[in-house]
Amino acid sequence: MAPTEESAAAMPAPPPPPHFVIVPLVAQGHTIPMVDLARLLAERGARASLVTTPLNGARLRGAVEQAARTKLSLEIVELPLPTDTDDGLPPGIENMDMVTDNGHFLLLFNAVQRLAGPLEAYLRALAQRPSCIISDWCNAWTAGVARSLGVPRLFFHGPSCFYSLCDLNGIDHGLHELLTAAADDDQERFVVPGMPVHVEVTKATAPGFFNSPGWETLRTECVEAMRTADGAVVNSFVDLEGQFVSCYEAALGKPVWTLGPLCLSNRDVEAMASRGDTSSPGGVQLQSVVTAWLDARDTDSVVFVSFGSLAQKLPKQLFEVGHGLEDSGRPFLWVVKEAEASAAPEVEEWLAALEARTAGRGLVVRGWAPQLAILSHRAVGGFVTHCGWNSLLESVAHGVPVVTWPHFGDQFLNERLAVDVLGVGVPVGVTAPVMVFDDENVAVARGDIVRAVSALMGDGEEADERRRKAKEYGEKAHVAMEKGGSSYENLTQLIESFRQSGGKKRLG
Repeated sequence: MAPTEESAAAMPAPPPPPHFVIVPLVAQGHTIPMVDLARLLAERGARASLVTTPLNGARLRGAVEQAARTKLSLEIVELPLPTDTDDGLPPGIENMDMVTDNGHFLLLFNAVQRLAGPLEAYLRALAQRPSCIISDWCNAWTAGVARSLGVPRLFFHGPSCFYSLCDLNGIDHGLHELLTAAADDDQERFVVPGMPVHVEVTKATAPGFFNSPGWETLRTECVEAMRTADGAVVNSFVDLEGQFVSCYEAALGKPVWTLGPLCLSNRDVEAMASRGDTSSPGGVQLQSVVTAWLDARDTDSVVFVSFGSLAQKLPKQLFEVGHGLEDSGRPFLWVVKEAEASAAPEVEEWLAALEARTAGRGLVVRGWAPQLAILSHRAVGGFVTHCGWNSLLESVAHGVPVVTWPHFGDQFLNERLAVDVLGVGVPVGVTAPVMVFDDENVAVARGDIVRAVSALMGDGEEADERRRKAKEYGEKAHVAMEKGGSSYENLTQLIESFRQSGGKKRLG
């Protein structure tokens, strides 16, 4: 029987949708997947508020405008960085990719911590407390805000569960202290304890963010914030690294929601063209140029080369990359940062000469490139990557095997996952990290690049097996994100686990 007008009026109003406040780190590699997460939450009926600074908010406007056109409840909350302190950070720097001196990274982290007060003020001004705060693992300062308001908090961890488990086991079993006390030997190997597979590291490639001198306080705060969180959100999927997900959840002692690959939430041309674009509205136009070039290439023939948003190569190393790609004889699409191309007058001249010599076979893109659109193109058969987790997962999600060239952070252990566990990678051979700004040493010679690219793109049983595994993981990635898939259902459970209830936590 249909309700009468009187009974309908007497029925309580439906509860508001769950409200997730998402606080990414001010770095492209951390922000991009959290924007994808926010859009997915909004697509599933939740309200998502992305908290960042004005400059970073401007970069995200394209994603928010897309959401608005489809009536999604996705908004940007811009909180200006407090400027009333003289902390030594040059003015105007609001993103890690704007830093031009390695010594300024810690200053930016310290500056971002001062957003705690403005964030709490914003949350207290809301008509109702949010259902949950999801903040980057590196944003430990959000823990006090959540505690003050009685709001549940999850941490979003950017790396693989394989890396995160290595790091957590290293913390719990004293690996960092063992490494600190060990002799200063670059080649000495140490076993990561508690892993379901055998993992060895050196002092230089051991797990752990913020292990450098001067960063101890931040690292301690981040580990404590991890331990006091209500759970973790990870950009991965069960069929990729299920054994590490379950072990990580057990070691952490709290829920771990694997919701990825989040990049697969970008389903149309505009979304793929603008994802991560810091120079909008040029993304769609550039994508058409790149796509036209790729359309003229054979299937699986092109090697794509890009090293993420942070790492910058000085001219000597840049020249080795270019010569290696040229000498490989393979079609290539190479992304060179504007700062790299303009580092010295001879670099732009050299790039122009390289393009002339490899015309029809090579394409050099300066600045930003539509990575997702490139990796999803049928012509791309391999990816030379820095092994940042976003890039590695995007490659796997599109069935593309990789040449691994880690630089710092979690990238060396992501390489081990790709090469030793998943079997989709060929190492270029680096054994020691470099900071964001390369030193004058050439870590990888052109011959190393020729060897690795030839192994990746060539014929033979090993190359065929890598391609087969990559394609298989790519198919599983798409299944995970579809209705009924593991990541889709995990997102359903996540949304249902957090509801508005006067700021009280509701889990399970």
